[in-house]
Amino acid sequence: MRWKKTLQMADVHCEGEIGKVITGGVLDIPGATMLDKMNYINEVDDSLRRLVILEPRGCLQMSVNLLLPPTRPEAQAGFIVLQADKAHPMSGSNCICVVTALLELGILPIEEPMTTVVLDTPAGLVTARAQCKDGRCLSVSLDMVPSFVEHLGSVIDTTQFGPISVDVAFGGVYYGLVDVEQVGLSIAPQNARELATLGVRLRGLINQQLKVSHPLIKELNEVAYVMFRNRLDHKTYQTCTTLPPGRVDRSPCGTGSSANLATLSARGLVKVGDQLTSRSTIGGEFKVELLGLTEVAGREAVLSRVTGRAWVYGLHQIGVDPDDPLANGFMLSDTWGEGF
Repeated sequence: MRWKKTLQMADVHCEGEIGKVITGGVLDIPGATMLDKMNYINEVDDSLRRLVILEPRGCLQMSVNLLLPPTRPEAQAGFIVLQADKAHPMSGSNCICVVTALLELGILPIEEPMTTVVLDTPAGLVTARAQCKDGRCLSVSLDMVPSFVEHLGSVIDTTQFGPISVDVAFGGVYYGLVDVEQVGLSIAPQNARELATLGVRLRGLINQQLKVSHPLIKELNEVAYVMFRNRLDHKTYQTCTTLPPGRVDRSPCGTGSSANLATLSARGLVKVGDQLTSRSTIGGEFKVELLGLTEVAGREAVLSRVTGRAWVYGLHQIGVDPDDPLANGFMLSDTWGEGF
């Protein structure tokens, strides 16, 4: 074997959403902060992202988390989320995958019954508390970065559906939140393909018609994902997050659930201490608790705690032969969708 690059990876999923973790083969990425490192991947050299995400080594239905040394002394590890379109600053399900891999693989020591792990992300510090027993993470609770509303009940124009009401909120990345009945569908496995396609189209329209700008992180200036939602009762929401170029999140989506919580708080529908359930397209659940209220550069914001589960299901290596003509990866629209 004559690989010019070798990576070790842990296979992990959180409620069905694959969040692989690169545990070896990358020493570091240039940049003084985790945000700088994410920007380097997105703006200077995205070869690593393409290597692990695109075919023939990757596939559409997954994220890959790059473990890195932390840039802040409070944190024990840093990570960046690599996805089909680019590197992203934060993801709740991926954070749960990372914590589970760190502890169950022995990269960080497990303390029972609870292990606290502070993670350095491009969106800020995230504190994770893992309930542990017999060397296993039973669940991981994340104290998310502050979430806030950018647009509440704004209307965008669409050719297919006419005017649609959209909330835009930050939960670690920006989300466009759309009540699913507006597009005439239910959140169900048989509608996943259609929802994925619609979500990508709506994301483009939202970014054309509504402006977003994080007050502290100038690079976060667009809606990353569209989340369809459906209120089942006063404490339970179905969620379906759509990711470019065209797929749905298999998990209930932690950052999206935090963004949704911010909109509910802005409307006076939840109060401090309330706990909601976010339920995914395939029935997985996250618990989402409103811990408190705060501000982000003068904007009202919520502090949320998201709790979910992940499972390590494999370990593997990947590499690149120096003569491999597909070293840069590829996409095809049959699986990657029209947005590829």
